[in-house]
Parts: sequence; C-alpha cells; structure tokens
Amino acid sequence: MKLKYIVSAALLIFGLSMCDMTDITPKDSLTDGSFWNKPEDLKLYANRLYDHFPAPGVRLDEKSDNCLTTNYNTLLFNESNVPTSQHRDNDIWNWERIRACNFFMSRYQKVAGDESEINQYVAEVRFFRALDYFKKIKKYGDVPYYDRDLQTDDTELLYKARDPRDFVLGKIMEDLEFAIEWLPAPSRAEEGRMHTYVAMAQLARVCLHEGTLKKYHQVSGALSSEELLRKAAVMSENVMNAGLYDIIRGDDAGCGQKPFEDYPLNYSNQFIQESLVGNKECILPRVYKVDLLMHETGRMAGESGAGYSKDFVESFLCKDGMPISLSELYQGDESVENEIRDRDPRLYQLIDNKNKPYLVIGDERQVNPYTNVSPSGAVTGYQMVKFKSPLQAQAEARKTTYDWFLYRYAEVLLIHAEAKAELGECTQDVLDRTVNKLRDRVEMPHLTVSPVADPAAVNYGYSISPLLYEIRRERRIELADEGFRWDDIIRWKAGMLFENPKTFLGMRVTPEVAAMYPEGTFYGTNGVQTISFEGKDLIRPYAGKSLNDAGRKWTADDKRYLEALPLDELTLNPDLEQNTGWR
Repeated sequence: MKLKYIVSAALLIFGLSMCDMTDITPKDSLTDGSFWNKPEDLKLYANRLYDHFPAPGVRLDEKSDNCLTTNYNTLLFNESNVPTSQHRDNDIWNWERIRACNFFMSRYQKVAGDESEINQYVAEVRFFRALDYFKKIKKYGDVPYYDRDLQTDDTELLYKARDPRDFVLGKIMEDLEFAIEWLPAPSRAEEGRMHTYVAMAQLARVCLHEGTLKKYHQVSGALSSEELLRKAAVMSENVMNAGLYDIIRGDDAGCGQKPFEDYPLNYSNQFIQESLVGNKECILPRVYKVDLLMHETGRMAGESGAGYSKDFVESFLCKDGMPISLSELYQGDESVENEIRDRDPRLYQLIDNKNKPYLVIGDERQVNPYTNVSPSGAVTGYQMVKFKSPLQAQAEARKTTYDWFLYRYAEVLLIHAEAKAELGECTQDVLDRTVNKLRDRVEMPHLTVSPVADPAAVNYGYSISPLLYEIRRERRIELADEGFRWDDIIRWKAGMLFENPKTFLGMRVTPEVAAMYPEGTFYGTNGVQTISFEGKDLIRPYAGKSLNDAGRKWTADDKRYLEALPLDELTLNPDLEQNTGWR
C-alpha cells in the first residue's frame, strides 16, 4: 500500500498518543492496550509522522536576501516583538510531535517480530524526532530534551531548564545514526518511504550546519567544528559513492514545453516533473497523485506576491564563468531581457521572461510581454517561476500533481564541496564530482580550485577564500527557493548581507521599461515606487524604508541569530530563560 493513501487509519492510531489509557479496554475500538502487537502496527503509527516533512511552497526563501514579499519581514528590519504565544503557523516551539515520537518509543517493545522489520519503523520514528529537534535548535539554540512521553505528574521534567544545544545535537546524531543502520536500502523501500540514504543526507545536512555555525560563531562543545565538518563530508560522500544518484537534465515531456535551442529548460523542468519516482536526482520524493493527493504550487508560483531581489539577480555569473563585475558578456540591467542575456542559464529559468513559456494551451506557447509587477505578482519585477508549470491544468486550485523533492542529490554535492573547502581539502577532483556536475547540466564553465576573486563580492563581515566564496554562490543559486538560504545566513554568521540595499530593492526602471507597461504602473500616487541607488532607479517594494534603514544593520552578537521564546512559555516555566537580547 502506498504511503500517501494511508490517512484515516493513521490519524486514528496517532490519536493513541494524545491521552492516557485506563485499564478498561473497549472491545470494539483500538486502544493503547490493544494496539502494539505486530510490526504492521508500528508501520501504521509511523505513517502519520510523514507529515513532519515540509509541504511544497513557492516562498521558502521569503526570509532571506534572495526574495521579497508584499509585506516586509519584520525580523529583517529588526521590528519583531517577542511573541506572546506560539503561533500556529510558526510552531517550532511545539512538543506534540516530540511526544508522538516518544510515545512510540515507550511502547514499540511490546511488538513481537523480526528485529530488522521492527527496527525499520523505530528508525523512521527516531529520524522524525531528530528532524524536529534539529528545527528547534536552529531556531532557539538550547531547548529542553525529552526522550519519553511525559505525563501530568512529571513535574520536574515538565518545568526543567533548557538543555545545551550541543547535548541535543548529540541526541539528534544518535537518532540519525540509528536510522542509517536500520532503514532499508532504496531497492527495498516502499515508494515514498525513507531509506538509509535519506538518513545519511539528513545527517550530512545537520553536521554541515552545526559545524559551520560552531566555526563562524566561535562556539565550543563536545564535538568540534572540524569533527562535524568531517562527518558531513563522510556522509555526503557515502551517498555519492552509492552510485544510485546523479545530476540529470529535466525532461520537456509532460512539462508543457517544446524543445528549443536558445533557451533550454533542463534545470527548471526538474521541478515540474509529474513523477520523481525513479528520477536519479531525487533521493526522496513527496509523491502526489491525481484526485488522491494534490497541492497548489502550480497555482502559486509566479502569483504569490514575491519577487527576487536585485542582489540575488546580480549574484549569477555570466556564461564565461566570470562575475558581472569582470565579464565582458554582461549586457547591463536596462531591461530584464538584457540582464538575463549571456548569464548562467539558471537565471532565465528562475525569472519570468519573454523566452520562457508562461502558459501553454494546446499547441500555443504564450509568453508574458513583460514581467508582472504587482502586489500579487512580483513586487520586485523579478517574477519567481522556478516551480511554475505552463500547463493550465496544473494552475487550478489545489490541482497540482507533480511530485516534490524532499531530498535532492544536488544538495548532497554542495554539502560535500563546502565541507571539503572548510576543511582545506577541496581538490579539483572534489569540484569535478560536485559543483561541476551542477554546472555541466546548464553548460557553465567548470569551477577551479583557484577562481578569480570577485571585486564586487558581497560582504560577509569577514574574509573567505575565493574558492569558498564561489561554492557559497553556487549553493545560493542552485538551491534558490528551496528553503535553505536563511539557515545558511545564520550558520555563516552573515547577517551583514542584509545591510546591502539591493537585498530589498528590485529591477531597474528606465523610461524604456516604463513605456512597456500600462500607464501608471510606475511612479504616481498608486504606482510602483522606485528609488535612486547608484545612479539607477530601482523598484522599492517597501515605501518608507530608507536605503540605510537602521533595522537592516546586524551586530556581531545580534539577537536575531536566535529567535525569541514565546512569553507564555516563560510564564509557565521561568527556568527556560529568554534568548539574549529579546525582551
């Protein structure tokens, strides 16, 4: 039975974890006392935990320097207040998922069966516990750690102080190591279900994050930065050496495209493939099916009130492999068409333009004559279409059916390249096995171990080698909109990036550009606002925000590298203590 079809029964079983059982056992329903009998029960319980994986979305980078949205992010302008309670849409400080995992861990031993079959589902549950705790330490740092489901009389544990981040990290790694050992090989895993290389990819992700965070925030602990980075390199290389995955070119078939030489869509087509099962770049897909399980990405992409920042667009290299500050191929930014010409082909595949079909009806390919500049389209003029299918059927409400990458091989390659560079072990062979495989897909020149330094490099607040700089650039571009950028900025201690006004400005508006749009689109009382920066008029999505807005300044020990605990949690348990700087 496919995982995505198991819903009702899983919800029923999941309810077992929400209350204590009495010694009165109903004969006509499932209870805690009657449930834990066979491995199939463990599987049924674990099914519901798959909701822990993130859902598809088109604004996963909205809190970053890549993307701007209709309403500005208050945290990035340092206008956030301490939340009074845990908001339902931002529920990282929520312990129901942890309790559900621990409820299972306290009871699975009752089941009789083959050890490997039982431990497969134990591994899944421990994986999800690790996943949730990883989210917690990224956002809050120290958090209380629990390895069993608490009851109302567990007063001491319920009101204990936060455990050190390093301690929780160790527990996360233990859970993932167990998952690596007991999850099946991909060939023995059910469609859409976890396997050992998913756990390896997740452990590599955790170790890269915490290893670089320790390095750049100068944090000590039981595990050193070097040990964590080496673990990230080993885990990512294990996935690479499996020989199961590769970087491939997205097929036009089924994507509403017709092959055309000048603007192939080998990169962006990967994200609108109807099925990722068997796709060699997909380590784990979220599987969707017509009329059974669908999402809304096809409807929201390009129409979500989000747009790329000027800074993000300028980060793309030219087709000669040089930055725009050095390349003779750069055509300037007098129009979007000029800006994407002779650049890294991923740029024209991420931004709507006259060469990329926006809608296909029958045999007719329609393109937009100009990018949508509006609160519901692209507030910056750079319209985000990475997950946009031109097929009309995919844009119907809740009717998108193409699969979603949960773990993508490209990320594993970038983890390996970055870890090796941080360790001082990034050879040309490492680059050829990682970054250059991504560049080969879009026919970009290879990265070498001694790249030319970009004279217009963004300011991280500290110096890094040109090689590491280019690996970070590659990660920013390849993984755009996939929800990694904010975590990267935090772990690199790179809040100073937001001090660049181009991180909250949009495309250039010249008289020629304005003439392409309906009268009144720009300027005027109700038109899109612009502001002069470096002698150019750039779209200014947030009226009243100055180029040198004080809220965009970040200090070395800025409080925003961690977020605030909800006030009601501190009231319930004063021993938790608030994160530094938040009041």
